[in-house]
Amino acid sequence: MSELTFGERLKLIRISEGIAQSKLAEALKVSVKTISHWETNYTQPSVPQLIQLANFFNLTIDELVGRNN
Repeated sequence: MSELTFGERLKLIRISEGIAQSKLAEALKVSVKTISHWETNYTQPSVPQLIQLANFFNLTIDELVGRNN
């Protein structure tokens, strides 16, 4: 079984929470294109953005990036 990429994990979390890319972008004050780039692994969020994402989804950064056991 292969490990999910960060983008795949982010998209899965976002969809499972029923949140549109536009809502997430608005909450993080980034563009929808930025969210799309993260989800396709074209770019990666900065550390402050990772913290915002973790807070938004009420997860730890480890959970968000797939480091939970």
